[in-house]
Amino acid sequence: MSDTTNVVGTIEHLDPHTLTIETNVRPSAPITPAFVQSVKENGVLTPVLGHRSGDGTVTVRAGQRRVFAAREAGLASIPVYLVDADEVTAERIVQQMVENDQREALTDGDRAAAFQQLAFEGLSVTAIARRTGTRQKEVKTALAVSENEVAASAIQEHQLTLDQAVVLIEFDGDDDIRADLIQVATTDPAQFAHAAQRARDEKARAQTKADTEGDLAGRGYLILDSDPGYYDAEYTRISELLTADDQRVTVEHIENLDGRAAHVRVYADGDATISYFLRDPKAAGFHTYSGTASKSGPMTEEEKAERRILIANNKAWASAETVRREWLTDLLSRKALPKDAAVMIAKGLTVHRQAISTATREGNELAHRLLGLEPSGYFENDKLAALVEQTPTRAQHVALAVVLGACESVTSKQTWRYPSTTDTAYFTQLDAWGYSLSDVEQIVTAGEAVQAAKEVDSVGADPAAGD
Repeated sequence: MSDTTNVVGTIEHLDPHTLTIETNVRPSAPITPAFVQSVKENGVLTPVLGHRSGDGTVTVRAGQRRVFAAREAGLASIPVYLVDADEVTAERIVQQMVENDQREALTDGDRAAAFQQLAFEGLSVTAIARRTGTRQKEVKTALAVSENEVAASAIQEHQLTLDQAVVLIEFDGDDDIRADLIQVATTDPAQFAHAAQRARDEKARAQTKADTEGDLAGRGYLILDSDPGYYDAEYTRISELLTADDQRVTVEHIENLDGRAAHVRVYADGDATISYFLRDPKAAGFHTYSGTASKSGPMTEEEKAERRILIANNKAWASAETVRREWLTDLLSRKALPKDAAVMIAKGLTVHRQAISTATREGNELAHRLLGLEPSGYFENDKLAALVEQTPTRAQHVALAVVLGACESVTSKQTWRYPSTTDTAYFTQLDAWGYSLSDVEQIVTAGEAVQAAKEVDSVGADPAAGD
């Protein structure tokens, strides 16, 4: 079979009600009142594509929307371009995809279904991409979506994009997360990347927590659902205990004792933090460390709320950082940079000069990574300089990467709490370039030093709570 189909035929004017519609790559053919009215007033201006079978029946291969509209408009005849029938399914699908794209573009759901049909007909990913003028990566994504029941249903029902639908596959088995992602995709698509990354990070943290708790349980620890806190009377934190010879009690001391317990937290950094407890320290021969801070009692509801906001925003910041840096990497991979890239570079050397100075002195690791380079070693020649030498046309890309890498290097989870004027200027610039700021990043562009949570000591929280 050739990759190019040259169609030669004749035009006949036929009653649209006598035409048979061939199976189409578009599952449905939505007909708007405006389209029907246009056909009623002007007729069908572009012939539909069809072929006549041995019994005289004319089957429409491409143009089903025009046929349906003509029927609804009450037209007596429409132009049909008749060609010899080609019953090879793959050829029909390719023709319909091209014809539909030339008129009303197929949705991503339509394209995914069509690619699946072509795969069923034996076409490889490479062949599908070549025949339909599509990137191989997009074809692979579409096939993955088509093969997943939930993703395939969502892309049709909710008109998701391929990139959105394929994310749902990552969360097979978690209906709540998938429902949340679909909600974001349909109501606030600009925030989808952030919502997806938060879900990925939360899933990874949950897995780390489960693995850590499983290991502790296997060693005989009782897993506590919540941190007893310093005011709890049932369990004592081992950091408050001393041995009979006044040595600090360690995990090794309690490893085989009855009543040992642990509580696991996983914060924004993704690492597990374990707090160890003992139910009856006196029975084990331990006594309380006299230097332990006095217990001030349980946190108030206001303090609990502040702490929840602190932890939630720190996690959101970590997820947003991943999305933001992926976006910056894509920005710097484009052939054409933003028109005001030179202005941003100049601001980097002036407004952001302190960040530039520090980052440059330390090799500007982030600038390398944003350009897809491994950072230069201490005794190596600078790879950024080598890139400019090898590809002079990329000089401005390198300069912008140096500025962006430096600005990024001074951001942290403290940025949303205490945004400086330079932080505000940096995030405002990214927003102007088309980056969709997450909710926590929007706090920075508001230019407000938001105090959503008090210092750890003032709320009785663990020092790792902000991590």
